[in-house]
Amino acid sequence: MVALMDVNMDRVRKTTVRPTKSLDLLSHREIAGLMASDEEVFQLFRQCALAVLNTGSEQDDAARLLEEYKDFDIRVVPQSRGLKLEVFNAPANAFVDGVMIRGIQDHLFSVLRDIVFTDHKITRGSKFDLQNSAGITDAVFRIVRNADVVRPNEAPKLVVCWGGHSIGREEYDYSKLVGYQMGLRGLNIGTGCGIGAMKGPMKGAAVGHAKQQISDGRYIGISEPGIIASESPNPIVNELIILPDIEKRLEVFVRLAHCIIVFPGGAGTAEEVLYLLGILMHPNNAEISLPLIFAAPEGREEYFQSLDAFIRKTLGEEASQYYQIITGQPDKVAREAKQGIARVQRYRRKTQEAYCYNWQLHIDAKLQIPFIPSHENMANLTLNGSLPPYQLAAQLRCAFSGIVAGNVKAFGIQQIIENGPYKISGEESLMTALDELLAGFVAQRRMKLGAGEYTPCYELV
Repeated sequence: MVALMDVNMDRVRKTTVRPTKSLDLLSHREIAGLMASDEEVFQLFRQCALAVLNTGSEQDDAARLLEEYKDFDIRVVPQSRGLKLEVFNAPANAFVDGVMIRGIQDHLFSVLRDIVFTDHKITRGSKFDLQNSAGITDAVFRIVRNADVVRPNEAPKLVVCWGGHSIGREEYDYSKLVGYQMGLRGLNIGTGCGIGAMKGPMKGAAVGHAKQQISDGRYIGISEPGIIASESPNPIVNELIILPDIEKRLEVFVRLAHCIIVFPGGAGTAEEVLYLLGILMHPNNAEISLPLIFAAPEGREEYFQSLDAFIRKTLGEEASQYYQIITGQPDKVAREAKQGIARVQRYRRKTQEAYCYNWQLHIDAKLQIPFIPSHENMANLTLNGSLPPYQLAAQLRCAFSGIVAGNVKAFGIQQIIENGPYKISGEESLMTALDELLAGFVAQRRMKLGAGEYTPCYELV
């Protein structure tokens, strides 16, 4: 790897890197197919590659990052023995003494694999069937298998952690303590790969693994193109995978997880919780065990108090049986996770289900088909208490998906600029509950704030 670096600038002018894991062995036909991808795909690859090279940054504004590094470029160079990447004007913090950090180098080729190579398989190779539920689940499996994330010979020990990327120091430190306790118990961590409640559990687990002399700890970052630029991978991630859209990303979380722990967050975390409840409350999943724990530090219970109240008001009291709330006591959170995973292992052994991928879990097609947060789609949501709870949870999840898009995703932000706030309508009692929850998030400063104030991207009708 050769790098040209101007010591007076904050970027490396040019460097060349080769694959070490992903895409390290391709046929000539595969290379030709990858190079045939259209310009839009390569622009998306450029944007996500810049986010990876910005690993460790606290910035959460994709547009600002692209503007700051508008001279950044990355090119795929085909060779008979494989391929290499030429990188121009990359952030200097991705290098040490002019040499790209090894983990970031691996992540760059993960981005190339998941953005360009997978797109070729989907759109040109016609390798995936995305027209039905079974086909989508199969596609998701093959994407994570190609990334070597699915490990068939490992006992269940993956805890997926959800939570906000802009939480306060107290909540971050708590998530790190929980991660530490899980690391001491030999548990691996999967998160959305960003900072905050996604970084804390990984950092804590890395210390716990080190103390137990566990050298093969796994810190899996699971993202998607619309969000990775505003949530660059944190430095602990050692396995990165980028799914084509938010629905496939969420499906990867629940099919890989042996337990899910939720830390305080905002609208995005509420979206993830509602997605999962829409699955767990489906009659077809009545016998399937997937432990769900809401965890917050002492004195910061308000997020889960408001979310729990919202869930009970909209989905009914029975929805609360699918999760437990633990305040403080990071060791208890880890013990409950370990015990829950033991139950999962017993159930999967009994039913002869794979440990590494939960095929038995039924996910309704409405939770798999990408929801495009246009003004029309947001206005047409069916928010009615007469729906079965699992269906209502899916509709509410879409509402929060639109709010997240309007807050942080380039597409959603542009929609709001052009057409004004999304208009969300529904049954009065549901709208009242939703308004109370979102107002609570604003009061708790859990929405993306500009100039100290939150400008809503939605109106409740």
